[in-house]
Amino acid sequence: MRDAIFHGETFLVNQLKDNGKFVYGYFPPRQKVLSNYNVVRHFSSLYALLEAIPFTNRTDDYKKVKAAIQWGLENATIEKEGAIFINDNGELKLGGQALLMLTLSKYQDVTKDDTFMPVLMKAFKGVPFFRQSSGKLIHVLNPDLTVKAAYRIIYYEGEVAFALSRLYELTHDQAVMDLVKQILDYMVANDYGKYHDHWISYAINEALLVFPDNREYMKLGLKNVFIHLKFIEERDTTYPTLLELVDAAVKMTDMIKRSGNEDLMAPYDLVRLRQVLRYRALYEITTGSFLPEIAMYLYNPQKFIGGFYARHDSFRTRIDDCEHFLSGLINYYNYTYRQA
Repeated sequence: MRDAIFHGETFLVNQLKDNGKFVYGYFPPRQKVLSNYNVVRHFSSLYALLEAIPFTNRTDDYKKVKAAIQWGLENATIEKEGAIFINDNGELKLGGQALLMLTLSKYQDVTKDDTFMPVLMKAFKGVPFFRQSSGKLIHVLNPDLTVKAAYRIIYYEGEVAFALSRLYELTHDQAVMDLVKQILDYMVANDYGKYHDHWISYAINEALLVFPDNREYMKLGLKNVFIHLKFIEERDTTYPTLLELVDAAVKMTDMIKRSGNEDLMAPYDLVRLRQVLRYRALYEITTGSFLPEIAMYLYNPQKFIGGFYARHDSFRTRIDDCEHFLSGLINYYNYTYRQA
């Protein structure tokens, strides 16, 4: 598993070109390079690298990540009313706002370089533009800040809750904490546990550090994984976000136990949860990693060793595929063997 993480970080960082932009992905069997680009995934992939570099200790790679952050800020952001937004082909996405904040927060946390703090706080100022008075979150805005799509994908909401939680951890800004609480309270009131979203679980784990006795957040987090556990256990294709979900859930159950709220876990099979965690971690490696004995069949084996792929989509390997595999495996390894 350590080898998969080391090779995975090498592969992903090697996709960064000199200008800071990624090679977005490949269909290796077709010898095809993907020509489209998603700048939200640009930042989310940088976040994964910022998780991976402390694991591999290849600290020289921070320079490449910083250059890639700079490329994203210069080529894919706009400023409106004192706030900064990612502009992804004419769309300002809530998920983009989240991943921008998350990546900049993580960069400062691991490098202690506060270069991007002014940008980070301007990104935070953009979040209220995505909120309605009811607390409901808007998913996509036009560049003039009018609504383009009230709903796009539920992940955006978990992403922004997690990003705000990480920003609060960095700044201890009361306004950030207030917004985190408002969003999580809305999720509780509207039964977001039914969405089995790994980002929500990440957000709750961070929130429980600030609100350690909030039983409603705990209930939300437990439901978020356990109603989906059978699917996670039986899924027969790679699905790295499922590993991320179970990673976060196991960590959450330990936090709940330490808080003295074990009664909330009485209806759930915690042993099975841990069994599923180990199973998914090994499954993702054996069915989704370009091990040498898989890569040897490709047109340029050395180019793809260490990458991660979606077998059910013509062995597609894209930066966000690598991102989720790396995050899932690193969180699994750290919590299982290092108790991070």
